[in-house]
This record gives sequence, C-alpha cells and structure tokens, in this order.
Amino acid sequence: MKKHAVIVHSGGMDSSLCLADAIREFGKENVLSLSFTYNQRHSIELERARDISNHFGVDHVELDLTCLSQITESALIGNTQKIEHKEGETPNTIVIGRNGLMARLASIHAHTLGAKCIYMGVMELEAANSGYRDCSRHYMDFVQAALRMDFADQTFEIRTPLVKMNKKETMEFGHSLGVLEYLVENTVTCYEGIPKEGCMKCPACKLRNAGLKIFSLEHPEFKYSYREKILNLIA
Repeated sequence: MKKHAVIVHSGGMDSSLCLADAIREFGKENVLSLSFTYNQRHSIELERARDISNHFGVDHVELDLTCLSQITESALIGNTQKIEHKEGETPNTIVIGRNGLMARLASIHAHTLGAKCIYMGVMELEAANSGYRDCSRHYMDFVQAALRMDFADQTFEIRTPLVKMNKKETMEFGHSLGVLEYLVENTVTCYEGIPKEGCMKCPACKLRNAGLKIFSLEHPEFKYSYREKILNLIA
C-alpha cells in the first residue's frame, strides 16, 4: 500500500477537517486515516473515526498504544478521573507527550508507505486556552526536525493546517471544503464522549460550540439538527 499523506485521526472535528483537506489535495485513494487506541476515555471517538473514513472512502487503520496507561495518568485515559481544570494549572486532561508520540509513529508509518507528510489537527488556540503544550507549531517544528533527521529527508512535513485558526475559522474552512454539515453531525469533540453539541460544559465543548455559534449567526442558511441549542448558548 502506497500513500501520499497520513492523517492522525481522532474522530473529532479538527482531525476530520485535516482528513478532508488531504483528500482535496491528494485524492481519497492516496490518503490514510490513522487512529490510536490508548484506553481513551470514550471509545466512541474511534467508532466515529472509522465511520468518517468510510464515508470519505479512505483507508483507515488503528495502532495500539494502550501502554500509555501504564506509564502516565490523565483524565482522558480511562474514565475514573473527574475532569478538572483549576485556574493557573494545567488541566488533568493533558496526556503528556501524546501528540509528539503520535506524530512520530504516524510519520514512521507514512515514511514506510512512501508518504511525504502527515497531518495533525492541532491548534494553538488549544495551547492558549487549555494548556496543551504539544499543540503549537513551535512544538511540531521540533518533532519535524527530528523526523527529517531520522528519515534523511529534509522535505518531510508535519502539516498543521488549522494551527493558527480559531474555532470559527475552522468552521469556515470546513464550509469551504463542503464537509461542515456532515462533520458537525458526526464528529465527537466532547471529553465525555457525547456527540453533536456534547455536554456543553467541558473545555472542548465550550470552545467548539462558541465557534459554531458565531459561524451559525453569520450563516443563517447553514442548517444542522442542534442549531437552536447552539444559538441559545449564553455568550
């Protein structure tokens, strides 16, 4: 199997937008959706990654990273910890080193498949609002430099098309790709694994829904099943 791009695909909005972007550039037959199972809080995100990949007609594989639960702790590993983000502290939903580890593993697989890039749906908005240190372009540049050394290939890329966007801008991006309506109905962003509008309380839901509300107000023609719930959110 040869591919041009590998997308680290969680089944959430951001990584699914990266998948759609890669399909636009390379064609669905040249793209691989790659998910990781690491005893994450809710398995529904893996189910959605499979479904979305099938909908877009791309190959999908999963890699086992369940060893993470043996070497680190996070409220997103397993479902026994209450999700907390105390003021001035890093949230307990951070999985230390996760994005860097996934980027390296996905890139090794991409290199083997002949692909010259991977896509990561990281956003610096997440770093600023949620304390996720591995969501910046600066971080990915370090990982990319190491990978280029590993592969003896200075052209290999970690692509992060959303990294400088806010959530409303990602909605605009999805709209321009013609996939937003499908993704707002079928991706799972919520830390509690609740589809669509989610729990509306966790940090991931608050960021996503605030961006979706702004987009919805600016695009009255855009319809989806929970639009009224989003429009009724308190600013």
